[in-house]
Amino acid sequence: MVEIAEIAVSAAELKLGTEPVQGEGVRLSHADGKVRYSMRARDPKVLEGVLDRDVPKTIGDTDAGIACLGPDEWYVVLPDNFDLARGEGLPVSVVDVSSRALGLVLEGPGALAVLSSGCPLDLAKMGVGRATRTVFETVEIVVWREGEERWHIEVWRSFATWLWHAFLAAMHGSK
Repeated sequence: MVEIAEIAVSAAELKLGTEPVQGEGVRLSHADGKVRYSMRARDPKVLEGVLDRDVPKTIGDTDAGIACLGPDEWYVVLPDNFDLARGEGLPVSVVDVSSRALGLVLEGPGALAVLSSGCPLDLAKMGVGRATRTVFETVEIVVWREGEERWHIEVWRSFATWLWHAFLAAMHGSK
């Protein structure tokens, strides 16, 4: 499990800073302590049996921390200390990827412009509660629209420093 304090240490080690950064109409911050899972299953019903709950079945749909990213793929972001069943022996894959990725949050009326500055998708058309895998320039990210002006971005830790600074540059018009 990743502790909130570990995330702050990791952010400092990655030279991301640990405090939110405010720009004109946009705020960049770290997501709260979270655990992350990558899940795969050819049959969503088997996965639902393992989790003892429904999973979204349409690509882009989300439900209570679970995003459907493909016909047999889900990405999960849950509060810290949440543990999912792994489904050993069943035709599913539930892998804790908490140490691989971290979450950033862009919020405010300028958040869409910052995110759109390096993303090829028309994110203005993305509804609240939707998620997708995409890229920011050349870095793979998962974008989750949590509110009209709030975006949660998942990125691999190895690209986090670059993405943080790219967002800062876009926030300050120097991109």
